[in-house]
Amino acid sequence: MTKPNTPTLLPQIQWDFGIIDASVQAGFPSPADEHLVERTELMGNLVKHPQATYLLRVQGESMREVGIFDGDVLLVDKAIEPKHGQVVVAVVNGDFVCKTLYQRAGLTKLRPANVTFPDIIPKPGETLEIWGVVIATIKQFRT
Repeated sequence: MTKPNTPTLLPQIQWDFGIIDASVQAGFPSPADEHLVERTELMGNLVKHPQATYLLRVQGESMREVGIFDGDVLLVDKAIEPKHGQVVVAVVNGDFVCKTLYQRAGLTKLRPANVTFPDIIPKPGETLEIWGVVIATIKQFRT
């Protein structure tokens, strides 16, 4: 059995969806079928490095101000070179965390997107590894 924080390799499946050439109204109905333009493979558009892309479920509210909430699923690409300002998954002293990467003037820290949480700044003897870059968030609504 895997721990809840253990990354899961993205399964090699193809998800085909139709692309509709119309915006969706959040209050006024719009007939969508007449706007169908083509079909696209969703994961092929999101995932550029399938062998390095993992799924992780979020636990906690430290990233809510960027739209990442408890229970969301993150698509994380380990092949992307992490850069300042990107949302990343890091391993801090053996624990996975999702934060925004801050790298300036020789300082590396992890910043939450919730003012009630502190920045993570590694102290001497602590380990911080940027594990991967978050490329998408999947939200699942009750059905």
